[in-house]
Amino acid sequence: MKAPPGRIAVSIVRDEFHINGKPTYAGRTWNGHKIQGLLLNSRMVQGIFDDRNPETAARWAYPKTAKWDAERNTREFIAAMPEWRRHGLLAFTINLQGGSPTGYSQDQPWHNSAIEDDGSLRADYLARLERLINKADELGMVVILGYFYFGQDQRLEDETAVIRATDNATEWILDHGWRNVLVEINNECNVRYDHDILKPKRVHELIERVKSKTREGRRLLVSTSYGGGFIPLENVVRAADFILIHGNGVSDPNKIAEMARKTRAVPGYTPKPIL
Repeated sequence: MKAPPGRIAVSIVRDEFHINGKPTYAGRTWNGHKIQGLLLNSRMVQGIFDDRNPETAARWAYPKTAKWDAERNTREFIAAMPEWRRHGLLAFTINLQGGSPTGYSQDQPWHNSAIEDDGSLRADYLARLERLINKADELGMVVILGYFYFGQDQRLEDETAVIRATDNATEWILDHGWRNVLVEINNECNVRYDHDILKPKRVHELIERVKSKTREGRRLLVSTSYGGGFIPLENVVRAADFILIHGNGVSDPNKIAEMARKTRAVPGYTPKPIL
């Protein structure tokens, strides 16, 4: 479907990503490898970061102001986006609950979540995210929007809140009419999540829930991810529109290629992009 004037639409045709009806990187190869249809991306999940824990918020203070400023963080993120696009980047990952601001953290006491404990969404986070998605749309970029992160999901009071948050986020995207947003239910579902519905055996339930929400016959494309080196399980391979595999901890590029081959061999796999 053709995107409205000034807006982009991401779609999937077999194992390729398309933007506005044309394959990404059309006709491109690298060292004999097909690039067409790929979605080169970067994980930049802190674009809407904030910290509501007064005991840790000062850790992120800017040197000159001695204060943390969530709005400044988003402004600077948006200001950098044209340069990313100029270098050929077509997508980036953002997350409603961010990621660890200190890398691989044993404990995550900071409170960074666009989602309240009852599953409602915070207006301040959504306002920052809206500006970010609109800029991506303007630049011809795709936003891979994660809903949950294992360092923050414990802040939701129960499974009902997780489901409510999933519905709220999905409806919010659809209500805005964006067509440049892909959904990642949660970052690395096989890591230490508190809620069972966010874990590997049941996360496909949330994938199907997102797929069930429509606007004028249109729905969102959705998946989830696993930790580095992990091969996606059959329930997700069957349900997801595209497959997210992570390479953290995998140093040999040949091993990444092997992960893709193994993913295609999972029962229920049909041609779809591996991202």
